Amino acid sequence: MSVSGRSTTPALRVTGHPARAPRLALAAAAAAALLAAAATPGVAAPASGEPVRYVALGDSYSSGLGIPQQTDTGCGRSDRNYPSLVAAAVGAASFTDVTCAGADTTHMAGPQDAVAPQLDALRPDTTLVTLGIGGNDLDLAGVITRCVLVGYLAPHGSPCKTSFTLFGTDEIGSRINATAPKLDAVLDAIHARSPQARVLVVGYPSLMPDDGSACRATVPLAEGDFGWVRDKEKQLDAMLAQRAGTRGADYVDTYGPSVGHDACQAAGVRWIEPADSAEGAGFHPNASGHRSTADAVLAALGH
Repeated sequence: MSVSGRSTTPALRVTGHPARAPRLALAAAAAAALLAAAATPGVAAPASGEPVRYVALGDSYSSGLGIPQQTDTGCGRSDRNYPSLVAAAVGAASFTDVTCAGADTTHMAGPQDAVAPQLDALRPDTTLVTLGIGGNDLDLAGVITRCVLVGYLAPHGSPCKTSFTLFGTDEIGSRINATAPKLDAVLDAIHARSPQARVLVVGYPSLMPDDGSACRATVPLAEGDFGWVRDKEKQLDAMLAQRAGTRGADYVDTYGPSVGHDACQAAGVRWIEPADSAEGAGFHPNASGHRSTADAVLAALGH
């Protein structure tokens, strides 16, 4: 779903190339996770007083898609995204932001069209890495697009949930499960390239009301699908947290602090834009949302 132009239909794009829609499906068995944890050494934080050499990796939820000022329109990168705020707050000696809208886990080690692999930004002396990834691996834009379409046809019920759970399957849950080993591989590659780095996996903020309430005048989903989308996002964040814990990384919860600031809230209260606006891209965090995420990252760093 394009975020160009202005529309009353949610324009969701965890994607960064204007023509590509973003892709926002639980984790491996507990025994396998414990084995992975045992095999993966923890990564210590840089010693106090050492210069911070920071690299930011991720998708449009990290790049600040649509938030002025855009410093890289191809990747939807803003000078007010949370990586920029974190870098300023910690007084980073060096800061490389390669976050790019549209990125999924394959674009960490491989190119994203003409954009170089994000992992290429890492150096042996990198001391801090933030990683916000996973939504595009689920095709979140396609999920929301389907939810909007079926919501017009059946506004009362949960037709989108039904369409993704036919024959007793959980299609989005399966996508989440399939993303878990991909995230593992990314985290392992980060540690290999930057063995001294503190690595933070940044989760996704609350898109829909946490109480499951609907706001069809603002976001045209069927009434019952608001709670289902919330549940799938929580499932994604739970997977990210689990895999971070087994791969020598810390998880940064952005969902909890953003409850009550979802896309259904009024302007000035919401941290997620329900459609393209001057404040940011539809279904993406605005500047206030990125400020909150930066605060959560800084709290994890002890700042």
